[in-house]
Amino acid sequence: MKNLKSIFIAAALFLSAQFATAQSKVAHIDVSVLMTTMPEYKNAQAQLEKIQKSYEDEYGAMVNEFQTKMEKYKTEAENGTATEALNETRGKEMEDMRGRIQLFRENSSKELETKSGDMLKPIFEKAQAAIQKVAKAKGVSYVLDATSPGTLLYIEGGMDLMADVKKELGF
Repeated sequence: MKNLKSIFIAAALFLSAQFATAQSKVAHIDVSVLMTTMPEYKNAQAQLEKIQKSYEDEYGAMVNEFQTKMEKYKTEAENGTATEALNETRGKEMEDMRGRIQLFRENSSKELETKSGDMLKPIFEKAQAAIQKVAKAKGVSYVLDATSPGTLLYIEGGMDLMADVKKELGF
């Protein structure tokens, strides 16, 4: 009798585990592919490229000015047309200019990174909301991001939500 009771409990536990597993659907989606196909992402990338180009142009102009002055000062120093005091002042001016160029490069890089995050955050949130809506509609319990290697170790079948999420987003 005790054996029968143990077998009954084991069977009940096994069946409940199977039922719980059957209730949990798992799906996957490549979020990076989804985001790069969104029109908002393409617009943000175009804006970021314009900003980056303007920073590069400004940086190039600063470097050209630095090089031009350096050549002029070097020529005047070699010809002896500049005094020692003037050469010293110009050396200090060139060091200051080099520092401003380096600071500009660092600040523009940080600013571009910040702007990129600010522009991409609402796009990611929109994609995430669409993923959640589709997952709920399909009865999916877990959605895995297939973007980065190593995140998923194995996919056999599963439900790819890409088409449904694109449809939800209207493209």
